Amino acid sequence: MKGLQTILAPVDFSDTSSLALDYAKEMARRFDASLHLLHVVTDADVSPGTEAFWGFSQDAVQQKWVAEATTKLATLCSADEQVALRVQTAVEIGTPFVGIVRYARVHEIDLIVMGTHGRGAVKHLLLGSVAEQMVRQAPCPVLTVRDPTHQFEMP
Repeated sequence: MKGLQTILAPVDFSDTSSLALDYAKEMARRFDASLHLLHVVTDADVSPGTEAFWGFSQDAVQQKWVAEATTKLATLCSADEQVALRVQTAVEIGTPFVGIVRYARVHEIDLIVMGTHGRGAVKHLLLGSVAEQMVRQAPCPVLTVRDPTHQFEMP
C-alpha cells in the first residue's frame, strides 16, 4: 500500500463538508501528510438565478465568488494547523467533480476525504452526486463521510 503523503479535502462550506474536513485533518496528523483544501466555484455561465442574470458581468460574479471562497478557506484551519499540516488552499472554477479530479491528478493526491449530501432518490436521480462521481473517477482512493443525522430513504 502506498503511504499517504497528500490528502485532499474538497470543501463546499456545508456542515457535512466541515465534518469531512475534521476527518481529513486527523488523518493528515496521523500520517504526517500535507492537507490540501479545495473549493470549486461553479461557472457563472451555468448558474441561472445568480447575480450574472441581474446586471452583473459573469467575470465580476466569478471574481466575487472566488474571493469569498478564498477568504472562507483561510479560516478553516488555525495558524498552528496550517503549519503542522502543511495546508495548501486552492479555489478553482468549473464543475465540482471535474475540478476535484483535475486537482487530485495535478497534485498527485493520495487520498480524497469528502462529505456526502444525503439527497433523496429523486434529487439524486436529477442532480447526481459529486461524491459518487468522485468514487468512480478519482485517481486515488476516496473516503466519503456522511452526515450522521441523515436517515436512509428507500428508493
